[in-house]
Amino acid sequence: MDTAITFLSLLVFLPVVGSLVLTLPFFSKENEGLTKLVAFGFTVATFLMSLSLIVGHWFGVQFESGQADMQSMFAVSWIPSFNIFYMFGLDGISFPLVILTTFISMLSMAASWNITKHVRAYCILFLLLETGMLGVFLALDFFLFYVFWEVMLLPMYFLIGVWGGKRKEYAAIKFFLYTLVGSVLMLIAILMLYFNSDLRALDDQQLIASGAVSTQLDVSTQLDVSTQLDGAYDSLEGQRAAEIAAIRASETPLHTFNILALQQMGQHTGLFGDPTDPNNKNNDILFGRSLQWWAFLLLLVGFIIKVPSVPFHTWLPDAHVEAPTPISMILAGILLKMGGYGIIRICYPICPDAGYELAWLVCGLGVVSMVYGGFAAIAQKDFKRLVAYSSVSHMGYVMLGLGVWSATARHQYDPQYWQLGMNGAMFQMIAHGISSAGMFFLVGVIYDRVHHRNLDEFGGLFAKMPVYSGMAIGIFFAGLGLPGLCGFIGEVFVVLSVWNYSITLAVISAAVVIITAAYILWTIQRVYLGPEYKGPHAEALTPITSRELSIVAPLLALAILFGVYPQAVLNYMQPSVNKTVQELADWTRRVEPIKIKLNEQAEIELAARNK
Repeated sequence: MDTAITFLSLLVFLPVVGSLVLTLPFFSKENEGLTKLVAFGFTVATFLMSLSLIVGHWFGVQFESGQADMQSMFAVSWIPSFNIFYMFGLDGISFPLVILTTFISMLSMAASWNITKHVRAYCILFLLLETGMLGVFLALDFFLFYVFWEVMLLPMYFLIGVWGGKRKEYAAIKFFLYTLVGSVLMLIAILMLYFNSDLRALDDQQLIASGAVSTQLDVSTQLDVSTQLDGAYDSLEGQRAAEIAAIRASETPLHTFNILALQQMGQHTGLFGDPTDPNNKNNDILFGRSLQWWAFLLLLVGFIIKVPSVPFHTWLPDAHVEAPTPISMILAGILLKMGGYGIIRICYPICPDAGYELAWLVCGLGVVSMVYGGFAAIAQKDFKRLVAYSSVSHMGYVMLGLGVWSATARHQYDPQYWQLGMNGAMFQMIAHGISSAGMFFLVGVIYDRVHHRNLDEFGGLFAKMPVYSGMAIGIFFAGLGLPGLCGFIGEVFVVLSVWNYSITLAVISAAVVIITAAYILWTIQRVYLGPEYKGPHAEALTPITSRELSIVAPLLALAILFGVYPQAVLNYMQPSVNKTVQELADWTRRVEPIKIKLNEQAEIELAARNK
């Protein structure tokens, strides 16, 4: 436990240490090169720490592949009066995203060498942003999750608003307002769930599984009832028994922000509404909808703003176009994934009945985003805006894969296809994180030379920059979903999974590949393989530098590796994703027959009244 606390805390807050170091007077304007080097060093150290989770023996904490449960989980009391904990943990859903975050952050910092304005402030904000992103993926307390979610907002606002392009203020304010609206909706849902939660409603095994009681001996109790526990315990079982007894003895509800406990309550109790009990007080809180239905909707809007999904996507192209290249890499490679992570970690497990009812909405938004983003990308003249709209289209696959709730009575509650879809969505997030970061960087390489992004003025770059063009074609093909590259695996998983849910959606999602091929191939033709370059600063089209090559080469290498050997990712994520889907399938098996029977009875009663 102590090792896990130390390691995960250091992993999250090491960038903050770096930002504090950079506040020292030594890092003045005269030492900007050293400032960048130190900031880069901290991102490298953070990446190596995250990578050590695969090895294990470096720091004594290892993430075991093939395990579905939460690993290295700990909870330390933070604000006892509200039962808020400093609680971290890793599973197959969060672990790949943590590695992606530290990897893309390291490459983005290396891509920041062209930043010359307020270098120290830029590096400090960049490192604070990395801490916020890591905290979101590791936090298991909803309040702590929200804190890290908000920590990301201000650094990104300033990184766009100060170091962005001509319309940087507009793009930064638009990003801030969209994200802030999503955060407010999320906060309302969090409070709804918190004030209706009660740890007393969980049985002993559920309390243990959720980390609501101690997971290690000699750790302070996981509840704000610690004053009821006196003395030391000879065994973990004795300590847990005392904590559980304190829960059972409480005469008032024990509210919690524990995400894992909220998942147990959502799936095994009626605290947030019970579709099998017509008399449950939370079944009808507004317009005939349950508490969890409204909580799910509020959370979903908050998360799909970040994805982003149509119709909440309009902040993304402006933010991408105006943001400096390294920040576009972070935005596309990591920040968009937080929306998908929130849906799979929070929305569905905590509010399963709402997820079941609104699966059509999630899938529909995914397909609309895929089609709209693809056609919008075709229409663009700005190179960077085209890549931004491609992200809207590609993240639509994530929404669709998460939403295909096919484990129903019609399919004998078989979770296989939904598991395929969720694994495809998770894989798509990793693949898109690699390909989109690479595409934005490659656009930035050209922009730094010729200072424009007009696609109609490009052409013939392959002759002038052959190594760069070869790398770019490889990365763009990964975004296209070419077999043998990372983009193919997630997309084909999602399309296959949708067939059992809706043949129409499956056909449409498969056809989107044609739209994607249209704008990717047309872009490659116009920029790299077309006639001679027609834009300004033709003399600046010099070969790719060793620094630029060292950034794009690892991205292309991973795109190939994950395309050829997807098990490198699936071995870690699949058990946890499958477990999440299996739990929701089990919930459906218990609840759906009763819901169907109650609906039939309601229809009979309505028909009788109408007579």
